[in-house]
Amino acid sequence: MIAPWLFERIVAWGDAPALVWNDTLASYAQLAELADRWQEKFLARDLKAGQVVALEGSFSPNACAALIALVRLGAIIAPLTPLMRAQRDQFLGIAEARLLVEFDEADEFTFHEFERSVSNAVTRKLIARGHPGLIIFSSGSTGSPKAILHDFASLLEKFQKVRQKKTTLTFLLFDHIGGIDTLFNTLASGGTVVTVPNRDPHTVSRALEKYRVHTLPASPTFLNLWLMSGQFEDYDFSALQVIAYGTEPMPPNTLKKLHEVFPAVSLVQTYGMSELGVLRSRSRDSESLWIKFTGEGFQTKIIDGILWVKADAAMIGYLNAPDLFDAAGWLNTQDAVEVDGEYLRILGRASDLINVGGQKVYPAEVENLLLQLDNVLEVAVFGKAHPMMGQIVVARFNLKVPEPLPEFKRRMGAFCRERMAAYQIPRLVEISDDDQYGSRFKKLRNA
Repeated sequence: MIAPWLFERIVAWGDAPALVWNDTLASYAQLAELADRWQEKFLARDLKAGQVVALEGSFSPNACAALIALVRLGAIIAPLTPLMRAQRDQFLGIAEARLLVEFDEADEFTFHEFERSVSNAVTRKLIARGHPGLIIFSSGSTGSPKAILHDFASLLEKFQKVRQKKTTLTFLLFDHIGGIDTLFNTLASGGTVVTVPNRDPHTVSRALEKYRVHTLPASPTFLNLWLMSGQFEDYDFSALQVIAYGTEPMPPNTLKKLHEVFPAVSLVQTYGMSELGVLRSRSRDSESLWIKFTGEGFQTKIIDGILWVKADAAMIGYLNAPDLFDAAGWLNTQDAVEVDGEYLRILGRASDLINVGGQKVYPAEVENLLLQLDNVLEVAVFGKAHPMMGQIVVARFNLKVPEPLPEFKRRMGAFCRERMAAYQIPRLVEISDDDQYGSRFKKLRNA
């Protein structure tokens, strides 16, 4: 059995609270019993090690127990959410799923069986190891979604050391590598996983107070919206000790406001990719965007200002795209960075870089300044092709209250001329009522 220590701990934690879902608490004993029942269900359907099972749902007791049972059986799991329902058939085909278990909002479930066997050479490489697997589908924000295959045994290895027992809110979704990381990181040390039905500021704030949450992992986009909601006087966040942010660059102004509102809370930047998993890192301090990587199992290097990573727990490969690793096993993350000794600062994806007449513009830097402009709720900055300059800077705003575009552009222009170089100033300005983020609460930068 892979990672027997994990299943032994789940049994040993007994009546301790393991999972809060829909305001209902499940203990470790209940989770262990559910996992045993799911193992029986899968065996009754003649499921074998190395076969692919898709689980569509959230961090509900049945979905989590089914996930644990599948790891124990040596299956390959493809977690999905209803948000990606339109692409489900495509995902099931790419994964070569033999079975789909669909969980509804009441945690009831439906089985769907398929006449499929595994033929993908990458998947068969994992099967030869005799290890369970995890298939994560990328968001597809920069192209078609990619199917990323991980060795589940390698992902679990970093949780073998028992760490602080924490109550953690699962902000990242069931189909996200960070969400799976949060689940097993918490369960492996006897903590409590708190889930929320949706991720609006009120619902998250209520859960933080009611369940005395210790750690909140979230995206900078959500944290900015949370700050703008102004709900901090209405809730008791005294149990909150850590806010962990990642998935995209954090605007320094948002970080500053977070520190002002939560001076006693540690603000910790995390770093991860679907292809690499989540790397252990440490911020220089709560007010700093400089981080250094800690722990074992990976190496980093910087080439031409771009971060490269070599990790023991890196993906085995894509199921539907060419391998991106070089011959020595290094992955170009496409993240541009600055370096200061053992610390580095993430500037953003090289693909997001805007080239204005040969001058580099990083959208996150411009967004940070524009967020300080009066009446701005959110902003996304991106490039647009231009016949003379190569590209120009475009800014799309959400405003707190309606404002005529000509008046807003005049105010923005005066604000920008005092704070940024001419080539950084947006030449096209849009005002929108649409959300500037996707289902993963990650900013969308596109025309």
